[in-house]
Amino acid sequence: MELKTIIENAWENRELLKEKDVQITIKTVIEELDKGKLRVAEPLEDGEWQVNDWVKKAVILYFPIQKMRTIEVGPFEFHDKMALKSDYAKQGVRVVPHAVARYGAFLASGVVMMPSYVNIGAYVEGGTMVDTWATVGSCAQIGKDVHLSGGVGIGGVLEPIQAAPVIIEDGAFVGSRAIIVEGVRVGKEAVIGAGVTLTASSKIIDVTGDEPKEYRGYVPPRSVVIPGSIAKQFAAGEYQVPCALIIGQRKESTDRKTSLNEALRENNVAV
Repeated sequence: MELKTIIENAWENRELLKEKDVQITIKTVIEELDKGKLRVAEPLEDGEWQVNDWVKKAVILYFPIQKMRTIEVGPFEFHDKMALKSDYAKQGVRVVPHAVARYGAFLASGVVMMPSYVNIGAYVEGGTMVDTWATVGSCAQIGKDVHLSGGVGIGGVLEPIQAAPVIIEDGAFVGSRAIIVEGVRVGKEAVIGAGVTLTASSKIIDVTGDEPKEYRGYVPPRSVVIPGSIAKQFAAGEYQVPCALIIGQRKESTDRKTSLNEALRENNVAV
């Protein structure tokens, strides 16, 4: 509570950023984020998520108190305000060149980073694969045993403060070049097909029943999702606009891996 109070006061009065104890508090919050002891958003017992706005404010306030500096990594050179994560072996994280994670992002033991990028404030749980050229944006929350396929874009969020981060829950599979942004939440063990784009305003239509059922900003658990289109009327006429279609469910009768393969095969979903 003391950390939160100091951050909230500094948010309202930026002159406080000049004070040493305030700077120490902000850096303490970022250190706690880096270790996974604090999170921008956390799951509740009822399955919903709580966004900790004050932690996000600390991330934003961290930028103005940091100075630009040159970072040398072997023959590579960077010029930035943020340090990179380190001590991967101690943390039990596999990091393939040229994967980059910023200090202030948490990677649990068992995470694999192919050449990819994880931004400050993100939280990635164990057993998750961040595949080649995938990006995990600031403050995004990625669950256990998730697979983010090649080129996946998980959007980040810092402002507006009240905006929720993207949340990918345990066991989900996100296909190549899929884009998930603007606080969209993907339920446990859902399968997102290649090329699906999900924003806060995207229509996500379940077409498995007699009547379509529409969601926005949320993919129910175990759903199999592919790109689709829907007609929309404009002044110049009717045109097709992108949407996402829920075309099936991963089966309960088999384990995750088998269920995933079956779901993709049965529904002809590209990954």
